[in-house]
Amino acid sequence: MSIDSVSGEVFDTSAQVVAVRCERLSRTFGNTRALQGVNLEIRPGTIHALVGQNGAGKSTCLGIIAGRIVPTSGDVSIMGRSFHYGNPRAAHHVGVAAVYQELTILPHLSPHANVFISEPMSRWGFLQQRAMRRRYLEICANFNIPAAPDVPAGQLTVAQQQLIEVVRAIVSEARIMLLDEPTAALAIEERRALYGVLRSLRDKGTTIILVSHNLEEVLDNSDAVTVFRDGRLIKTKPAGEWTKAELIENMLGGSSSELLDAEIGESRQAEASDDALAAPSEVDAVTVVFRANDVRLSGRLREVSLEVRAGEVLGVAGLMGSGRSSLLRALAGAEPGTQGDLEIDGVVKPWPGTPRAARSLGIGLIAEDRKTEGVCLGMTCAENVVLPGFKTLSRFGYLSSRRMADRALPLLRAVGVDATKVGDTARTLSGGNQQKLLFARMRFQQPRILLADEPTRGVDVGAKTDILKEVRRLAHEDGVAVVFVSSELEEVVAFSDRILVMAEGRIVHEFDNRAGTTTQDEILSFAFQVSRAGA
Repeated sequence: MSIDSVSGEVFDTSAQVVAVRCERLSRTFGNTRALQGVNLEIRPGTIHALVGQNGAGKSTCLGIIAGRIVPTSGDVSIMGRSFHYGNPRAAHHVGVAAVYQELTILPHLSPHANVFISEPMSRWGFLQQRAMRRRYLEICANFNIPAAPDVPAGQLTVAQQQLIEVVRAIVSEARIMLLDEPTAALAIEERRALYGVLRSLRDKGTTIILVSHNLEEVLDNSDAVTVFRDGRLIKTKPAGEWTKAELIENMLGGSSSELLDAEIGESRQAEASDDALAAPSEVDAVTVVFRANDVRLSGRLREVSLEVRAGEVLGVAGLMGSGRSSLLRALAGAEPGTQGDLEIDGVVKPWPGTPRAARSLGIGLIAEDRKTEGVCLGMTCAENVVLPGFKTLSRFGYLSSRRMADRALPLLRAVGVDATKVGDTARTLSGGNQQKLLFARMRFQQPRILLADEPTRGVDVGAKTDILKEVRRLAHEDGVAVVFVSSELEEVVAFSDRILVMAEGRIVHEFDNRAGTTTQDEILSFAFQVSRAGA
């Protein structure tokens, strides 16, 4: 038995009680049927994963359980009790805490203030800042989570902000924790640490419902897995009874061989069969397009130098906080205070102080957080694609929707976005299609240098393959110089011609990976070597 600390209600948390029950759950958005008659039971004290392609319905299901989305029909009960839909506070009251892929961090507040924002510690009407900070540090220490207590949350990386969301859920002492792509921005060691936290919470009786596109992590860390496809629940089985191939086959509704052959983590032999993925053999004979020397950013980057050739994909790897994202943002003019020397096509250029200045130099950035620094959610797909060219497309100060659609339509088709969505707002798209919008924009913008920061974060396996093929195409067919950051080391190894390893704000090693012989263990050995030496 468990007693709610607020209401005093008694809940039966024994193994015989279902923690979450969804009955005939359906949800329609306009003409789109996001969920269709879903019946799902989640056992208490388990880690239950929901998998499927983008748009399969898993995140909609999670949103209904969290009280954020009102179902069109059907019912949800938590520990045998119903709650009011469309009211996250009501869901929280019955013991549900949600960590969404779209972060809810308040950037100007400290990490501990963000953690206690909904449940502050106070006495006689005054906030107990020291007590909240102390409790925050205790939780971080107990679960081996980087704390960074004195830095405004907005200055932290997306990965660190994601961990703040998890700590917030821990503080709430939730019976049921919902996580939507919690490891998408984390490097390997941070992922292992997070799953250690989740297993510890499960062992203490917390029920965890997890949405993830990383099937290996799902199989390694879940007790049960449910597959969604086209808004329907396809099958639920214990994790030990699934294989990766079976999961993908159920997700796609057919043979998984094509996707498995192209999926990240497969061998270079499989990729070599596709000309779009084959590594360039003569990259070293091509003139350097982009060279940055002695790049410095206070507290984050130390004397970083790199160069990229036309048609080359330069991968950047490292642990969370190593400086990967800061480097790309600095090169794109998005980090005020950056210092360094820049050459493009052998000509010295002033360091770009703004993203607009960087674009004028032919530098394009696909930022780590597509929701806040990439896609304009309220704009249509066409408007998002041609956004950098509004001035050139306007006539007498007016923009024609037809003119924008005509320019955007072939670009959207080229990156695999359904042409019928050209007039839809970006917020209605799945995460994978939103990311593809950014690549369609790059096709429109035609940069000489593309900086891609976590381009496959939070997308399904099919969209991931499409996106990485597009990275290769931009390099090999269009001759773009690509700098590519990913927490997925298998992606870095599979798709990079050279690999830079970063630690503590500087480059500690470079691999020539044209033959595809670099291993993840080799990358990690250099990533950890400097960190441990400085500890």
